[in-house]
Amino acid sequence: MTKVPAAEAALTVPDASSGRTGRSKLILLMLIVFAAGTVAWLLREELSLEKLAAREAAFRTFQVDNPVLVYVAAFAAYVVVAGLSLPGATALTLLIAWLLGFWRGMLVVSFGSTAGATVAFLLSRYFLRDAVAKNFGDRLVAFNDALQREGAFYLFTLRLIPAVPFFVINAVMGLTPLAVRKFWWVSQIGMLPGTAVYVYAGASVPKLQTLADKGIGAVFTPSQLTQILIAFALLGLFPLIVRFLMKRLATKMS
Repeated sequence: MTKVPAAEAALTVPDASSGRTGRSKLILLMLIVFAAGTVAWLLREELSLEKLAAREAAFRTFQVDNPVLVYVAAFAAYVVVAGLSLPGATALTLLIAWLLGFWRGMLVVSFGSTAGATVAFLLSRYFLRDAVAKNFGDRLVAFNDALQREGAFYLFTLRLIPAVPFFVINAVMGLTPLAVRKFWWVSQIGMLPGTAVYVYAGASVPKLQTLADKGIGAVFTPSQLTQILIAFALLGLFPLIVRFLMKRLATKMS
Protein backbone atom coordinates (compact mmCIF):
# COMPACT_ATOMS: atom_id res chain seq x y z
CA MET A 1 0.00 0.00 0.00
CA THR A 2 1.39 3.39 -1.00
CA LYS A 3 1.72 5.83 1.86
CA VAL A 4 0.18 9.24 1.19
CA PRO A 5 2.57 12.14 1.97
CA ALA A 6 1.54 14.37 4.83
CA ALA A 7 1.12 17.40 2.57
CA GLU A 8 -1.35 15.51 0.39
CA ALA A 9 -3.10 13.89 3.32
CA ALA A 10 -3.72 17.35 4.77
CA LEU A 11 -5.91 18.12 1.78
CA THR A 12 -7.80 14.84 1.95
CA VAL A 13 -11.14 16.22 3.07
CA PRO A 14 -14.71 15.44 2.06
CA ASP A 15 -15.35 16.37 -1.57
CA ALA A 16 -17.19 19.68 -1.80
CA SER A 17 -19.28 18.34 -4.72
CA SER A 18 -20.76 15.43 -2.75
CA GLY A 19 -24.28 15.83 -1.39
CA ARG A 20 -25.95 18.65 -3.34
CA THR A 21 -28.60 19.20 -0.69
CA GLY A 22 -26.04 19.55 2.10
CA ARG A 23 -23.96 21.90 -0.04
CA SER A 24 -26.99 24.07 -0.83
CA LYS A 25 -27.78 24.40 2.88
CA LEU A 26 -24.15 25.24 3.61
CA ILE A 27 -24.10 27.92 0.90
CA LEU A 28 -27.31 29.42 2.29
CA LEU A 29 -25.83 29.48 5.79
CA MET A 30 -22.68 31.20 4.55
CA LEU A 31 -24.69 33.79 2.63
CA ILE A 32 -26.65 34.60 5.78
CA VAL A 33 -23.42 34.91 7.79
CA PHE A 34 -21.83 37.16 5.15
CA ALA A 35 -24.95 39.35 4.98
CA ALA A 36 -25.00 39.68 8.76
CA GLY A 37 -21.28 40.43 8.73
CA THR A 38 -21.80 43.19 6.17
CA VAL A 39 -24.51 44.77 8.32
CA ALA A 40 -22.30 44.50 11.41
CA TRP A 41 -19.42 46.16 9.54
CA LEU A 42 -21.61 49.03 8.37
CA LEU A 43 -22.90 49.56 11.92
CA ARG A 44 -19.54 48.97 13.64
CA GLU A 45 -19.30 52.52 14.99
CA GLU A 46 -22.85 52.51 16.34
CA LEU A 47 -22.20 49.14 18.03
CA SER A 48 -18.96 50.18 19.73
CA LEU A 49 -18.74 50.12 23.51
CA GLU A 50 -18.46 53.89 23.60
CA LYS A 51 -21.69 54.42 21.63
CA LEU A 52 -23.57 51.77 23.58
CA ALA A 53 -22.38 53.19 26.89
CA ALA A 54 -23.96 56.53 25.98
CA ARG A 55 -27.31 54.73 25.68
CA GLU A 56 -26.86 52.48 28.69
CA ALA A 57 -30.29 53.11 30.25
CA ALA A 58 -32.12 52.55 26.96
CA PHE A 59 -30.06 49.44 26.38
CA ARG A 60 -31.10 47.94 29.72
CA THR A 61 -34.74 48.83 29.09
CA PHE A 62 -34.65 47.13 25.72
CA GLN A 63 -33.17 44.02 27.34
CA VAL A 64 -35.99 43.85 29.89
CA ASP A 65 -38.68 44.35 27.23
CA ASN A 66 -37.17 41.95 24.66
CA PRO A 67 -35.20 39.23 26.50
CA VAL A 68 -35.49 36.53 23.80
CA LEU A 69 -34.47 38.92 21.03
CA VAL A 70 -31.42 40.01 23.04
CA TYR A 71 -30.27 36.41 23.49
CA VAL A 72 -30.75 35.58 19.82
CA ALA A 73 -29.04 38.78 18.68
CA ALA A 74 -26.09 38.29 21.04
CA PHE A 75 -25.57 34.71 19.89
CA ALA A 76 -25.91 35.62 16.21
CA ALA A 77 -23.52 38.54 16.57
CA TYR A 78 -20.87 36.31 18.12
CA VAL A 79 -21.26 33.68 15.41
CA VAL A 80 -20.78 36.34 12.73
CA VAL A 81 -17.76 37.97 14.40
CA ALA A 82 -16.02 34.66 15.08
CA GLY A 83 -17.06 33.03 11.80
CA LEU A 84 -15.76 35.87 9.63
CA SER A 85 -12.76 36.58 11.91
CA LEU A 86 -13.89 40.19 12.39
CA PRO A 87 -12.21 42.40 14.99
CA GLY A 88 -14.03 43.09 18.23
CA ALA A 89 -14.56 39.62 19.72
CA THR A 90 -13.10 40.69 23.07
CA ALA A 91 -15.27 43.80 23.29
CA LEU A 92 -18.32 41.77 22.29
CA THR A 93 -17.57 39.21 25.01
CA LEU A 94 -17.32 41.92 27.65
CA LEU A 95 -20.53 43.56 26.41
CA ILE A 96 -22.55 40.32 26.42
CA ALA A 97 -21.27 39.40 29.87
CA TRP A 98 -22.15 42.86 31.23
CA LEU A 99 -25.61 42.59 29.72
CA LEU A 100 -26.49 39.00 30.65
CA GLY A 101 -24.37 38.25 33.71
CA PHE A 102 -21.79 35.51 34.17
CA TRP A 103 -23.67 32.24 33.68
CA ARG A 104 -26.01 33.34 30.91
CA GLY A 105 -23.21 35.30 29.26
CA MET A 106 -20.95 32.27 29.52
CA LEU A 107 -23.56 30.14 27.79
CA VAL A 108 -24.05 32.59 24.91
CA VAL A 109 -20.37 33.40 24.38
CA SER A 110 -19.15 29.82 24.74
CA PHE A 111 -21.57 28.30 22.25
CA GLY A 112 -21.48 31.38 20.01
CA SER A 113 -17.68 31.36 19.74
CA THR A 114 -17.59 27.63 19.00
CA ALA A 115 -20.35 27.96 16.41
CA GLY A 116 -18.45 30.84 14.81
CA ALA A 117 -15.23 28.83 14.81
CA THR A 118 -17.09 25.99 13.09
CA VAL A 119 -18.42 28.40 10.45
CA ALA A 120 -14.85 29.56 9.77
CA PHE A 121 -13.77 25.90 9.63
CA LEU A 122 -16.46 25.14 7.02
CA LEU A 123 -15.69 28.28 5.02
CA SER A 124 -12.08 27.17 4.79
CA ARG A 125 -12.97 23.60 3.87
CA TYR A 126 -15.54 24.30 1.17
CA PHE A 127 -14.97 27.81 -0.14
CA LEU A 128 -11.49 29.12 0.71
CA ARG A 129 -9.40 25.98 0.33
CA ASP A 130 -6.95 27.34 -2.25
CA ALA A 131 -6.44 30.66 -0.48
CA VAL A 132 -5.83 29.02 2.90
CA ALA A 133 -3.47 26.43 1.42
CA LYS A 134 -1.52 29.20 -0.32
CA ASN A 135 -1.16 31.39 2.77
CA PHE A 136 -0.73 28.73 5.44
CA GLY A 137 0.77 25.81 3.52
CA ASP A 138 3.65 25.34 5.97
CA ARG A 139 1.32 25.25 8.96
CA LEU A 140 -1.03 22.94 7.09
CA VAL A 141 1.62 20.24 6.87
CA ALA A 142 2.60 20.73 10.52
CA PHE A 143 -1.03 20.59 11.67
CA ASN A 144 -1.69 17.42 9.69
CA ASP A 145 1.44 15.71 11.02
CA ALA A 146 0.48 16.60 14.59
CA LEU A 147 -3.08 15.36 14.06
CA GLN A 148 -1.77 12.05 12.76
CA ARG A 149 0.41 11.65 15.86
CA GLU A 150 -1.91 13.00 18.55
CA GLY A 151 -5.41 13.11 17.08
CA ALA A 152 -7.90 15.66 18.39
CA PHE A 153 -5.74 16.12 21.50
CA TYR A 154 -3.55 18.40 19.36
CA LEU A 155 -6.49 20.75 18.69
CA PHE A 156 -7.31 20.72 22.40
CA THR A 157 -3.73 21.80 23.15
CA LEU A 158 -3.92 24.64 20.61
CA ARG A 159 -7.14 25.92 22.17
CA LEU A 160 -5.57 26.01 25.62
CA ILE A 161 -2.29 27.57 24.47
CA PRO A 162 -3.10 30.72 22.41
CA ALA A 163 0.24 30.61 20.60
CA VAL A 164 -1.51 30.27 17.24
CA PRO A 165 -4.18 32.90 16.40
CA PHE A 166 -7.82 31.83 16.65
CA PHE A 167 -8.59 32.40 12.97
CA VAL A 168 -5.51 30.48 11.81
CA ILE A 169 -6.52 27.40 13.80
CA ASN A 170 -10.02 27.49 12.32
CA ALA A 171 -8.82 28.03 8.75
CA VAL A 172 -6.02 25.46 8.71
CA MET A 173 -8.03 22.81 10.55
CA GLY A 174 -10.62 23.11 7.79
CA LEU A 175 -8.14 21.61 5.35
CA THR A 176 -7.28 18.62 7.52
CA PRO A 177 -9.26 15.35 7.65
CA LEU A 178 -10.63 16.31 11.09
CA ALA A 179 -14.39 15.67 11.31
CA VAL A 180 -16.64 18.70 11.85
CA ARG A 181 -18.29 17.21 14.93
CA LYS A 182 -14.95 16.47 16.58
CA PHE A 183 -13.67 19.96 15.75
CA TRP A 184 -16.77 21.41 17.40
CA TRP A 185 -16.71 19.55 20.73
CA VAL A 186 -12.93 19.76 21.20
CA SER A 187 -13.05 23.51 20.53
CA GLN A 188 -16.03 23.87 22.86
CA ILE A 189 -14.09 22.35 25.76
CA GLY A 190 -10.70 23.83 24.92
CA MET A 191 -11.92 27.44 24.73
CA LEU A 192 -13.89 27.35 27.99
CA PRO A 193 -11.11 28.56 30.35
CA GLY A 194 -10.26 31.64 28.30
CA THR A 195 -13.92 32.42 27.72
CA ALA A 196 -14.63 32.22 31.46
CA VAL A 197 -12.00 34.86 32.28
CA TYR A 198 -13.35 37.46 29.85
CA VAL A 199 -16.98 36.74 30.70
CA TYR A 200 -16.17 37.16 34.39
CA ALA A 201 -14.52 40.49 33.58
CA GLY A 202 -17.55 41.81 31.74
CA ALA A 203 -20.04 40.51 34.29
CA SER A 204 -18.14 42.18 37.14
CA VAL A 205 -18.44 45.71 35.75
CA PRO A 206 -21.56 47.54 37.02
CA LYS A 207 -21.37 50.39 34.49
CA LEU A 208 -20.92 49.98 30.74
CA GLN A 209 -19.13 53.34 30.58
CA THR A 210 -16.48 52.00 32.97
CA LEU A 211 -16.02 49.01 30.70
CA ALA A 212 -15.75 51.24 27.65
CA ASP A 213 -13.16 53.48 29.34
CA LYS A 214 -10.94 50.83 30.96
CA GLY A 215 -11.68 47.53 29.23
CA ILE A 216 -10.60 44.46 31.19
CA GLY A 217 -8.55 46.74 33.43
CA ALA A 218 -11.84 47.86 34.98
CA VAL A 219 -12.06 44.50 36.73
CA PHE A 220 -8.54 43.22 37.29
CA THR A 221 -5.60 44.98 38.92
CA PRO A 222 -2.16 44.55 37.33
CA SER A 223 -1.22 41.95 39.95
CA GLN A 224 -4.43 40.01 39.28
CA LEU A 225 -3.76 40.10 35.55
CA THR A 226 -0.29 38.70 36.21
CA GLN A 227 -1.80 35.89 38.26
CA ILE A 228 -4.26 35.15 35.46
CA LEU A 229 -1.46 34.98 32.90
CA ILE A 230 0.44 32.56 35.13
CA ALA A 231 -2.71 30.47 35.50
CA PHE A 232 -3.12 30.38 31.72
CA ALA A 233 0.49 29.32 31.31
CA LEU A 234 -0.01 26.47 33.78
CA LEU A 235 -3.26 25.53 32.07
CA GLY A 236 -1.44 25.44 28.75
CA LEU A 237 1.14 23.08 30.21
CA PHE A 238 -1.57 20.72 31.46
CA PRO A 239 -2.16 18.86 28.16
CA LEU A 240 1.60 18.56 27.64
CA ILE A 241 2.02 17.02 31.09
CA VAL A 242 -0.86 14.61 30.47
CA ARG A 243 0.62 13.55 27.15
CA PHE A 244 4.04 12.99 28.76
CA LEU A 245 2.54 10.87 31.56
CA MET A 246 0.51 8.82 29.08
CA LYS A 247 3.63 8.10 27.04
CA ARG A 248 5.53 7.06 30.17
CA LEU A 249 2.67 4.79 31.22
CA ALA A 250 2.46 3.23 27.74
CA THR A 251 6.24 2.60 27.81
CA LYS A 252 6.09 0.84 31.20
CA MET A 253 3.14 -1.34 30.14
CA SER A 254 4.78 -2.42 26.87
